Amino acid sequence: MKLEKLENIDDWILYRSKRGKVTFSRQTLVADFSYLSEQTIKNNLRLLIKKGKIFPVFKGFYSVIPIDYALIGIIPPEFYIDDLMKHLKRPYYVSLLNAAMMYGAAHQKPQIFSVITSLPTMRDTNKRDTKISFISTRKVIPKKWIRSFRGENGDFYVSKPELTATDLITFQNEIGGINRACTVLYELMEVVKFGKLDKTFFDYVPTSTIQRLGYLLENELEQENQAEILFSKAKIHKCNFQLIPLKYNKHKIGFEVNTKWKIIINEIIEIDEI
Repeated sequence: MKLEKLENIDDWILYRSKRGKVTFSRQTLVADFSYLSEQTIKNNLRLLIKKGKIFPVFKGFYSVIPIDYALIGIIPPEFYIDDLMKHLKRPYYVSLLNAAMMYGAAHQKPQIFSVITSLPTMRDTNKRDTKISFISTRKVIPKKWIRSFRGENGDFYVSKPELTATDLITFQNEIGGINRACTVLYELMEVVKFGKLDKTFFDYVPTSTIQRLGYLLENELEQENQAEILFSKAKIHKCNFQLIPLKYNKHKIGFEVNTKWKIIINEIIEIDEI
C-alpha cells in the first residue's frame, strides 16, 4: 500500500504504525490530507480517540494505542515522551521518582510522570489520569548526567543516579517533601557513585542542594562514606557553602547548626518504612 493511495486517516495511521511510526502531530496529518477540511480532520480525530485507537498526548500531538493497552485506553508516558519532546524541540530527561524507579529505588509507580526540560515553562498535562509534570530549568541540561533507557517505542532519556539523587532534594516539593525524598534516597544510594562527579555536575546542581544532600547522607541516612566523597568533590570544585536551613520554607531561628555542611537543622527527618 503506497502512501498516495491512502484514502482515509484510519489507513494512514495503520500504514505509519506498521513502519514503526506510532506517534504523529496534527501538522503532519494535515499536510498529508490537505484536501480535507479542518472540521473533517477534527471529527476524524475525535472519533479515533473515542474508539480507543489513538491517545491525545499533548496539544496537537497523538499516539497510537498499541493492542497491549487497548483495553485501558491509556499509554504510559515512557512510550511517547521522547517523540513528544523531539516534536516540541525541547531537551529533556525523566527525573525524580520515575527515574528512581528505573534504578529500583521507588517501589510504587509514581502517580505523576516528572520531566525536566528547558525554559520557557511548559504547562503540565493531565489526560485520562496520566499526568505529566514539566519542570523547567534555566541551566543547560548536562548530557553527561543523563542516559538512555530502552522503552517499548525506542529510547528515552533519564537522569543518572547521581543527578536523580540531587533532583530529589532540589525538587522535593514535587514529590511530597524532604521525608519522601529521604525514603527514596535510602535505596537509591546503592547505585550512586559520587566519585565520578566533575565540574559539569556542580555547575548544574545548586550548591544548596549539595549541602542538604550531604547533611542528610551523613546524619540521617547512614551514608557517611558517600557523604565524605560528596564533601570532598564539592571542595575540589569550589562550592561556596552558605548557611541555609534544611527545610527552606520553615523558621530558621533558634535551631542547631551543622557547621560542616552549614545547615540549620530546622526539620526532623522521618524515613518511611521500606
